[in-house]
Amino acid sequence: MNTLPYSCRRAALLALSASAVVLSGCGFALRGAANLPFNAMYTNFAESSSLGQELRRSLEASDVRVITDSRQLAAAQVVLEVLTDQREKTVVGVNASGQVREFQLRTRFKFRLRTKEGKELIPETELLQQRDISFNESGALAKESEEAILYRSMQSDIVQQALRRLSSVKQL
Repeated sequence: MNTLPYSCRRAALLALSASAVVLSGCGFALRGAANLPFNAMYTNFAESSSLGQELRRSLEASDVRVITDSRQLAAAQVVLEVLTDQREKTVVGVNASGQVREFQLRTRFKFRLRTKEGKELIPETELLQQRDISFNESGALAKESEEAILYRSMQSDIVQQALRRLSSVKQL
C-alpha cells in the first residue's frame, strides 16, 4: 500500500525528472571518433608495429584513408612521418645481492606531419609514456603478462595523444 499522498508522489517525480534534465545538460559526452581535417594520409609505419596498427584503426574509424604504399603518395593529403616507434625496458631497482626488483617500461613515438608538398603542419613531436613495474623471479610469468598489459595501455594513451594532435591541425 502506498502511504504517500498523490501530491507528494507527483512532487517527487517532478523533482526526479528535473534533476535528470539538469544532469544531462552538463555537457558530458563519451569521446567519439576524432574530427580530422583531412581524408587521406600516407604513413611509413613498419608492418610489424602494433602502435601503427592501432593508430591506423583509429584513423580509419575517423573516416581517414591510410595509405602505406609509397606509389600511391599522390592520393594522400598529408604525410605522417614516423621517426621513432620503440619500446624500452630499463632496470631501475636492484636488491642488496644485485637481483632486479624494478623495471621502467617506456613507449616512445616520434613523428611529424606535413603536406605532400612539404609544408610542415606538426613539427617533430615526441610522445613518451613510462610505467614502473616491480619484479620477482617467482612470479616471472605473471609479471610478463603485466608487462604486456602495461605496454598496451601506454600504446593506447599514445594513440589518443597523437589523434588529438592530428585533429588540432588547422590549415592544409
